[in-house]
Amino acid sequence: MDSILRAFQQAVHERVFPGAVALVRSRGTVVFHEAVGTYGVSPDDQPVRLESIYDLASLTKPLATSTAMLCLVQDGHLHLDQSVSQWADELRGSPFAGVDLRQLLSHQAGLPAWRPYYEQLAPSGLPPRNEEERRQRVHALLNAIASEPIEYQPGSQGLYSDLGFMVLGEIVERCAGTSLAAYCRRRIYEPLGISSLAFPCREEAITEDPTLVVPTERERWRNRLLCGEVHDENAYALGGCAGHAGLFGTAHAVGQLSAAWLQAVQGRDGVLSAALSKQFTHRQSDTSSWGLGWDTPSAPSSSGTRFSSRAFGHVGFTGTSLWIDPSCDLEVIILSNRVHPTRTNPAIKAFRPQIHDAIHQEWGGR
Repeated sequence: MDSILRAFQQAVHERVFPGAVALVRSRGTVVFHEAVGTYGVSPDDQPVRLESIYDLASLTKPLATSTAMLCLVQDGHLHLDQSVSQWADELRGSPFAGVDLRQLLSHQAGLPAWRPYYEQLAPSGLPPRNEEERRQRVHALLNAIASEPIEYQPGSQGLYSDLGFMVLGEIVERCAGTSLAAYCRRRIYEPLGISSLAFPCREEAITEDPTLVVPTERERWRNRLLCGEVHDENAYALGGCAGHAGLFGTAHAVGQLSAAWLQAVQGRDGVLSAALSKQFTHRQSDTSSWGLGWDTPSAPSSSGTRFSSRAFGHVGFTGTSLWIDPSCDLEVIILSNRVHPTRTNPAIKAFRPQIHDAIHQEWGGR
């Protein structure tokens, strides 16, 4: 355990990130939960705490959108083989009209990876002023996606795409009849006793204590240090809550939801269906490493070289990650703000596989 802690401290020293919180659970027991470093460069250099709250970035995809999709399927409100156009009229007549929800979840929908939609949705750099304006922006977003040229024949390959999860976030809202944030809170987080996962949107606050929120980038578009508002520009333009980004949380809270997924994958029904959870975390194609909202190890992997073929996980652009290995009952959560003070710092790409190998060597065989 000392060697793992030293590795995180060395990463701070080498400026992989200003600070981080890591949580490791082995066979149901937390064996490592440490905070290292600071919130950022001066004057943002207060020490990181175990309860510090991070922008989870693309961990939103599995921890909010995919989990919500599973619950809607589980409760009989959705079916994975339904076409996207059944829920999004804006996509009727587009090259993506016949794409099904399974293909969206597994990044096999033919959509491009990313587009700077925020430039047209929020040219003033401001979030929507009210719900009506937010709905207008969502409608404009879906029309823009419908106008995209197809990248490849749907189902023929995988290409990680924020766009697909933007669409999925809206489908959750239309099916559930409420916001993604409200649905996740009511259907998933509250039943699991999770109080520290939230979106920075009009209807809910991340925390009552803003000193717990770790800053991300000194960003050029908004011309300020981002703290308590979503780092992702497209999510910000949609009001802070979107299917691809926007979720904030603590390592402990991520671990609570991680435990629910692991329990389900191991065959124990609960808030999440065991059968569906196995399907969501299973690789969907020989041509892609993606399950339904979850990635699986394929070299080179952020999970390193030791996680089994049953493992599943995800990373976030801000410096976050979650990897779960049911074969040895191991969960590894790393939350950092590697984008502080700037996103042009790729050092975490080398650190992630190294630290996961070290953690798996320490606890993966127990």
